[in-house]
Formats: sequence, C-alpha cells, structure tokens
Amino acid sequence: MKSALPCVLTINGGSSSIKFALFDANEAMRKILAGRIEGLGLPQGGLVVKGLKKTDNFSRPVVVPDHTTAVNVLMNWVQERIGLSALTAVGHRVVHGGPKYWKPQYITPAMIDELHQLSPFDPEHLPEEILLTEAFHRRFPSLTQIACFDTAFHHDLPRVAHLLPIPRRYDARGVRRYGFHGLSCAYLMEELSRLDPVAAKGRVILAHLGSGASITAVHEGKSIDTSMSFTPTAGLPMGTRSGDLDPGLGWYLARAEQVTAKQFHHMINHESGLLGISETSSDMRELCAREATDVRAAEAVALFCYQAKKWTGSFAAALGGLDTLVFAGGIGENAPVIRERICDGLGFLGVEIDQKRNAKNAPLISPGAGRVKVRVIRTDEELMIARSVLRVLSHNNSFENR
Repeated sequence: MKSALPCVLTINGGSSSIKFALFDANEAMRKILAGRIEGLGLPQGGLVVKGLKKTDNFSRPVVVPDHTTAVNVLMNWVQERIGLSALTAVGHRVVHGGPKYWKPQYITPAMIDELHQLSPFDPEHLPEEILLTEAFHRRFPSLTQIACFDTAFHHDLPRVAHLLPIPRRYDARGVRRYGFHGLSCAYLMEELSRLDPVAAKGRVILAHLGSGASITAVHEGKSIDTSMSFTPTAGLPMGTRSGDLDPGLGWYLARAEQVTAKQFHHMINHESGLLGISETSSDMRELCAREATDVRAAEAVALFCYQAKKWTGSFAAALGGLDTLVFAGGIGENAPVIRERICDGLGFLGVEIDQKRNAKNAPLISPGAGRVKVRVIRTDEELMIARSVLRVLSHNNSFENR
C-alpha cells in the first residue's frame, strides 16, 4: 500500500547494514515506518520493516552480497510501498564532508565529485554513502536528495580543540579534529532543551555509547570538544574500533611483524576494541554475560568503562565543572551496569546514581537533589535527519517566496 502523505525518507548506511525510516513531512514529523537491510556481505541477509500498523510489519530474507544489491532492494521497496509521487525528499546521513561540507544541503553532482576526492578522509563510510546517493539519482533523477553531515555539530569547535599536534602544513589540508555522532548530539541537545531549557545552556557531557562510541563536551549549547577526531576511529575503545592509540604502534608493527598500512587500518577498525580485547565478541551484552567466567570479557568491559570515565572527567575539566551528564546509544540507553561503573568514582564532580532509577533505565537516573543531573535520552538520528531535511527545504522555499 502506497503512502498518501508527503513523506521524507531517511537513509543511514553502514558497513554491514542500511537503516531507513519514513516520516510524514509536516511539523509533527511522525515516524510512519522504520526498517533496515542487514547482513550485507553475508550468505543470508534480511529486510525488516516495522510501522504504525501491524500490516506494515514484516521480515523477509534477502541476499545482499554488497551495497549495490542492498540499495536496489531498498529502492524496490520504496517504489512498492511509498511511490515516488508521495516522496518529498530523501535525507542521507553522510559521516564526513571534510573541511568544505558540514551544513545539511542539497546533493549536487559537484558535491559528489568532491566527496569522491574526500574518500581517503573516511574510507570506512564515504564510498558506500556516495554509492547510495548515486543509485537513488539514477533510479529517481527528479527526486530531491539532501546530505546531512555527521560533523556539523562540531564544526565550530574552539581552535585549540580543532588543532592536531602534527606539522602545521597538514592543518591547511583539512587534517584536524572533526568529531562525529553530530546528528545524535544535535538531537540530544534539542531534547534536553525541551526537558530542561536551563540545563541545555549549561555544562553538558553527552555520552553516545554503542558499537561506535564518543563523548562530547557542550557549553551553552555548543560543542567545545569531542573524543572522536580526524576519523571516527579515535577516542574511546568501541565494538571493533581501537580508539586512541600510541602513534608509535603503527611503526612498531610494521618493523616487528611487517604489518602494512592497509592491514593496520583494518585491524584498528575491525579487529580491535571490545572484540580485540575479549577475542570473542564486540557486543557489550554478550561480554557482560560472560565476564564472571571469562577474564578476557571482564577486561574488555572494564577497559570500556574506565576509558569512558576518564574522558568524562577530562571534559568536565575542560568545561570547568559539570551540570548534566546524558547517556545515549545502544549501550548508554540499555545497560544500567555500564552506566553505574562509569559514574562510580565521579562523585567529586557531583555525579551520583539512584540505583532503582538506573535499573529501570529511567529518563533521570540521578537522585532528585543531585548536584549533577544524569539523564538517559533515547537518541534518534533518523528523526534528526528528517528535521534537517525539512529545514533545508523550508529555508529554500523562504528565499523563493521573497
């Protein structure tokens, strides 16, 4: 059944899956459908869709050996379920836009050409994201597509936070701290402004903790520092990403084990983090279940919590104190034990946890009289993409109607 409403489709492409959602294009921005194509590159994948109506819910197996096949599955579903006439625009999450692109904006051939040139900035994400936009343009050439860059929230970092301590000539080439999870950060700050407008203008730390994890310091609504850097591999240890490492490690492995730059890149992005330490899993749920009997799992969990605590403490120092700590992401929203371990020992900052509230994943997990409010906010990058798309469209219309 095709939609009778003008709609915005959001697309969030990853290395092993493509997430998408459909919103009605009005001020309420109601999510009509959400789904994903999973198992890219595996012998068996799946198309999963959930909607407001039971008849919209389904799951079916699909064979998706690569992103080209997966996007064709998605476009076929778009034609069957939505219809081109009901689709106002498509919003794409684009992880990296380099020094030139950060604001949400229309996707043009010139932009795509430049993003191709920027692929070395983020070879883990950009090539597949570009492929998605190009495929949609070939199938639906008249459809408006808008890029929503994940670096936007951090674009105006203070100069001291932008700079990397390497030869200055690289700064002129765009080698600096960019920061990521910006769509999530923007959504969390909008939600915090709704829940507590005064707190949103204060000293806030956002802990987006999932298979990708980052921590961001926000003052007066603006990002002042963030743990991810030139690439999303930096900062905390993550599901399979290493986070920060001694730069000399690459040279050591090249000499000692003849590890090439390409092999090193693969290792720190796909074989490290929780998976590398535990040697069994990148999934925090599995590691927590095993930690009592597997020292490797216990050490992976301990390292993650320790690093998250350390980044939180350092950003509190950068902020000159802390008023609000927000947990989000798959781990941040659903793992009370991880939140508790991260907060344990941060009492000197005023961070306290109410055990009962924390166990229930309550929206506020600190005591009512706590000096620092500790919140759990369920992030929604897809909704943030849809909002960004409508803002771009509205801005364009306002100029056209002058």
